[in-house]
Amino acid sequence: MQWTDRIRQVKILLVIVSVIIVAASLVVSHYLVSDLERQEHQNMEVWAEAMRTLSIADENTDLGLALKVLEGNNTIPIVVKDRDGNIIDHRNIADTTKMVRVSRKSDFIRISLDTEILADSTASSGDYIDVCYDDSIMLKRLEFYPYVQLGVVLIFVIVAIFALLTSKKAEQNKVWVGLSKETAHQLGTPISSLMAWIEVLCENYPDDDLLPEMEKDVKRLQLIAERFSKIGSVPESKETSLTEVLNHVIDYMDRRTSSKVQIVKDFPTEDAIVRINSSLFEWVIENLCKNAVDAMEGSGVIRLHYEQANGITLLDVSDNGKGIRKKNVQNVFKPGFTTKSRGWGLGLSLAKRIVEEYHGGRIYVKSSEVGKGTTFRIELPS
Repeated sequence: MQWTDRIRQVKILLVIVSVIIVAASLVVSHYLVSDLERQEHQNMEVWAEAMRTLSIADENTDLGLALKVLEGNNTIPIVVKDRDGNIIDHRNIADTTKMVRVSRKSDFIRISLDTEILADSTASSGDYIDVCYDDSIMLKRLEFYPYVQLGVVLIFVIVAIFALLTSKKAEQNKVWVGLSKETAHQLGTPISSLMAWIEVLCENYPDDDLLPEMEKDVKRLQLIAERFSKIGSVPESKETSLTEVLNHVIDYMDRRTSSKVQIVKDFPTEDAIVRINSSLFEWVIENLCKNAVDAMEGSGVIRLHYEQANGITLLDVSDNGKGIRKKNVQNVFKPGFTTKSRGWGLGLSLAKRIVEEYHGGRIYVKSSEVGKGTTFRIELPS
């Protein structure tokens, strides 16, 4: 829980820092762009004045400064039009399409060839030319820069969160494997001792009716220890009859549940042969059935159904219990999540690990309705 809280705090911190960075970038970029736009407009007014000076100059006019201003513009795209709309000059534009686009812009400066630059761009008295201009490449890059930075920050946050979640999952896996191996190890010694004691009891009391039942329970403990020992290693899988595996689980559940719990088999006539580890897969079905019994509070119907379609074996485990609330559906497979007063919340998490990591399948809540029941679906490659 502490690790989960720490991950959540780090994610929130990353998001807050990212928002601050993006907001600061947008504000700074806005001021930079505004200042540069204002500067470029002033430069264009100077350039237009130089163009007017050149247009109305006579043989006595000194054109040195005007020509220097005109030649000094190497960044702002400019198109000069006469009063009939014909393009008579252009600067910093190589593409004809862009030249036409700039010439049609509403942002232009009108130069009167008779007296002075007209303040009203709609004035039409006398002879004039229009200086149309576009934003410079630098200005456009500054306008686009915040979005590039936003993308970079977003990628950074995603990678950081993914790394944190991966680290969390790796740590959980280590805990799973360590706990499972240690459990199997700790169970091994008392189980061996119990098996030896049963052999002694069988020799001394060969007719005792309780000894076979004790032997079954010890073998069950041995099976549980074997299952735990396989967690963390690659279990051996082989072609197995799914009907046979499910019947084995049903027999086990029938002996350990109330007569008020009915397990219904809905199997096709043709058996499905799947590649699984029988011991671990039975553990999955047992967990689903035990959860179903808890959800039905000891009375109801569990239905097991499977079919094959498009190379996939679909297995449904349904009950008519209290169901799962919608807000909890996404959490049922998370370690530690449980709605029961007693329980560790590890059964479904373990089932998901066995199905998806060891058998290459998929397990999920197919449907659930409060007060009506739940259906878990397992998909296995055929």
